[in-house]
Amino acid sequence: MERPGVRARQREQTRRTLLREAERLFAERGYAAVGLAELVSAAGVTKGALYHHFPGGKADLFRAVLAEVQRQVGDRVAAAAEARTDAWEQLVAGCEEFLAAATAPGTERVMLVDGPAVLGWAEWRAMDEAASARHLGEALTALVEAGRIAPQPVAPLVHLLSGAMNEAALWLASAASGPEDLAATTAALRRMLRALRAD
Repeated sequence: MERPGVRARQREQTRRTLLREAERLFAERGYAAVGLAELVSAAGVTKGALYHHFPGGKADLFRAVLAEVQRQVGDRVAAAAEARTDAWEQLVAGCEEFLAAATAPGTERVMLVDGPAVLGWAEWRAMDEAASARHLGEALTALVEAGRIAPQPVAPLVHLLSGAMNEAALWLASAASGPEDLAATTAALRRMLRALRAD
């Protein structure tokens, strides 16, 4: 007789496989171009298994993929920030890493293009805020409290910086930009951030 722990591990393995294959396909071709049959075939599971883990089907699976991609980007941003000891340099390093991570092949399509298109602006914005804007707000609040940024409401800064970085990431990932533009955009971001400094 199969033990409950074995079944739980098998279910989790099925879920992880679905997420991995869906992330790969959505990143390569985009949400609209990937069908349900292709998703279950790539993962080697049945449609019933997919609906067991993601009752809303393809849209629920995409939502989970987006959350995973946002987590991966967040991990990269946190690692870049934590490699610095100065709070200001942590902010700058985190913002720069966001641009690099968000423009990685496939990430931009899932996170910035298909995310708001598939889930709608309000849900995508809520996920984005939970994944990254909250951390940006915490970093800016700490810098205001330390006197490194002039006293001011933090929420407008969070939305302005988050919007600017998302837009820059979309442009960097588009055909309109070239390989040299990441460095130029990063330099522009540094100048924009420097203007916030009070010291």
